[in-house]
Amino acid sequence: MAASSLGQTTEINWDKLDKTKFYVVGAGIFTGVTVALYPMSVIKTRLQVATKDTVEKSASSVIRGILKTDGVPGLYRGFGTVVTGAIPTRIIFLTALETTKAAAFKMVEPFKFSEPSQAALANGIAGMSASLCSQAVFVPIDVISQKLMVQGYSGHEKYNGGLDVARKIIRTDGIRGFYRGFGLSVMTYSPSSAVWWASYGSSQRIIWRLLGQGTDREGAGPSESTIMLVQAAGGIIAGATASCITTPLDTIKTRLQVMSLERRSSARQVVKSLIKDDGWTGFYRGLGPRFFSMSAWGTTMILAYEYLSTGSFSFTNICFLDNEITNLRILTLLFSDFGVSKNNVVCKSLTAFHNLPLIFLLVPLAPFGTP
Repeated sequence: MAASSLGQTTEINWDKLDKTKFYVVGAGIFTGVTVALYPMSVIKTRLQVATKDTVEKSASSVIRGILKTDGVPGLYRGFGTVVTGAIPTRIIFLTALETTKAAAFKMVEPFKFSEPSQAALANGIAGMSASLCSQAVFVPIDVISQKLMVQGYSGHEKYNGGLDVARKIIRTDGIRGFYRGFGLSVMTYSPSSAVWWASYGSSQRIIWRLLGQGTDREGAGPSESTIMLVQAAGGIIAGATASCITTPLDTIKTRLQVMSLERRSSARQVVKSLIKDDGWTGFYRGLGPRFFSMSAWGTTMILAYEYLSTGSFSFTNICFLDNEITNLRILTLLFSDFGVSKNNVVCKSLTAFHNLPLIFLLVPLAPFGTP
């Protein structure tokens, strides 16, 4: 059976998921990874908004400055706002992602592209659509949290928490102040989501082919450790690709969103200022932390999900399916068509969850790790 058939036959679709378990597990994983990687977002944001007179020009100097003035809590400025806003944002994002993915695969299938190309296009479409839907909630959270991240830094105003930021935005700009940089946000995060997933899906399949893992069913499937290593490599490649392509837009967007009313500039003025201060390299401020965050976030989420489910489509995660009839059909499918190795359903190189993101796809929303 071809790899594409495997994806179609064993894909856990939205209508077969236990929604309660889906979101509960997702919330737990998301919270843990957010706590670990949030400081990278603070460092990246400070680097992006620094002026030419700012002493702290590198990630290490920013870290030292934060620890010296605020201690470890300084690395988590705006964290409460992010976590609070993440609940509706994630629900919207994951719902859109799952409901879009099946249609995306059907849409690209008639074009007869290669399997890696189909995976890249379908993943890209699903990721971009989900990111677009979630922007309505995410952008206001992004504006507030970023103002908290840079308060008192490089001449920026100080605040007494997220509510204080919100009150001042409403007083000076009205509701539209929460959507400052909305267009750039859409231009940054939706392509970032698409690029990350497209890169992850296609690079993973290329790596498997380089390792000599085809789509036939003869011989033993890859070991669990090999699968996880390939997933990790795919996450790193995806993070590098997405961060390099989208960091310039992210830098412009961030500088626009944290500016006070008195210092407000247009996107064109921000571009001119960056070129004047640092040349074209100014557009890549914060690239290091952003690359690390995007790579680590996506890879960690994928590996964590694989670990929790004890494999890609194992007996332990059949509880995600709604009814016994479906469970029995899946068990029959497992024994009749595919090799089973340590609870992983494998077709040489492809596991059921490799086709499209499920719960572990929390990549494309900064400051939660990315974008």
